[in-house]
Amino acid sequence: MQIIKKVWVNGCFDVLHRGHIELLKYAKNQGTFLIVGIDTDDRIKKMKGVFRPFNNQEDRLFFLESIKYVDHIELFDSDEELIEKLSLFKPDVMVVGSDYKDKQVIGSEHANELIFFDRIKGYSTTRILENK
Repeated sequence: MQIIKKVWVNGCFDVLHRGHIELLKYAKNQGTFLIVGIDTDDRIKKMKGVFRPFNNQEDRLFFLESIKYVDHIELFDSDEELIEKLSLFKPDVMVVGSDYKDKQVIGSEHANELIFFDRIKGYSTTRILENK
C-alpha cells in the first residue's frame, strides 16, 4: 500500500518559464501528489494591474495540466478561498518561494511542513514581459 504525501504549491503561473518548471519538479519531489493552486484572472488583475494576466486562466490551466509533475489544479480568487482550499486538502508539504522566508505565508498553518524554494536566477514573468 502506497502512502500518499500531498504537496501544495500556488502562484499565478502566467507566462510559464524554466523557473516555474523547476519549482514544480522540486515540489513534486517532496511527495507523491502535487496540487497546484492558481490565482484567477480577476485576482491577478487586482494584484498586478489591468494588463495581467498575459495568459487567461483557461490557458494557464491547460499549460499546467500538460506538465507531468502536476497531479491536480485548483483555482482560487481570494486569500480566504486559498485558506479554505488548503484546509480542505491539508497538504503534508507546502512549497513557496524563498522570498517568503520572513513573511506570513497565507494558509501555511494547514500544512504539516513549509519548505522554501530558491528561485532560479534570471527567470521571472515580469522580466519576460518587459523583454529584459
